[in-house]
Amino acid sequence: MDHKKIYFASDFHLGVPSYESSLKREKLVCKWLDSIKHDAAEIFLVGDLFDFWYEYKYTIPKGTVRLIGKIAELTDSGIPVHFFVGNHDLWMKDYFIQELNVSIHHEPVTRVFNNKVFYIGHGDGLGPGDKGYKLLRKVFASKTCQWLFSRLHPNLAFYIAKQSSKRKKDITGDKDEKFLGAENEWLYLYSRDYLKNHKVDYFVFGHRHLPLDLDIEGKARYINLGEWIHYNTYAVFDGEKMELKTFEG
Repeated sequence: MDHKKIYFASDFHLGVPSYESSLKREKLVCKWLDSIKHDAAEIFLVGDLFDFWYEYKYTIPKGTVRLIGKIAELTDSGIPVHFFVGNHDLWMKDYFIQELNVSIHHEPVTRVFNNKVFYIGHGDGLGPGDKGYKLLRKVFASKTCQWLFSRLHPNLAFYIAKQSSKRKKDITGDKDEKFLGAENEWLYLYSRDYLKNHKVDYFVFGHRHLPLDLDIEGKARYINLGEWIHYNTYAVFDGEKMELKTFEG
């Protein structure tokens, strides 16, 4: 890797809980990206960068222009950037591909760095339980559903989406911020089960909102990247070791 590093972060949730706090967080994220661009081999943004994202043919949600511009700067400089679609930016289409030269991933991917195998994904819909969300995700992923939503005027569509997001306690509350043991972590259980038939060294997910670095039976590590409303956490692989860190700004 020629002393370059692989960086991972997720769950910025730009847009909530207020314009002022989101703007402050966006500037902090851009400052973090500036701090790593000198030694970044690749950057993986593992979902829910935005609290809501939808692309019309000629319209995207306003705001977050600093982050979008910063990503363009990174890819223009030759740093590959990967975007994993999360449950809040599920309707990501080709804008980031065409305008920012970003690789978009709708499903988890496996990558190998320095002979270490990484399994990377946002994490929503994986593991046991959560049947209600899994059904809802299929509805949202439906081409028919997306076509119908596109018939709404953007002002109305974005208003409905933002109002819906404000009611989700898992974004602005503390619902997700309690660790009750590995046996109660769905993504840990999913990783442990996946490991039975696949060789993986690091499982890297977002979605959970709680920074976690858990050993899986001495065979692999499950790393959850946390979020940037409370924690400002990210992970970095330097070619030898993987670490979960906090950006102090």
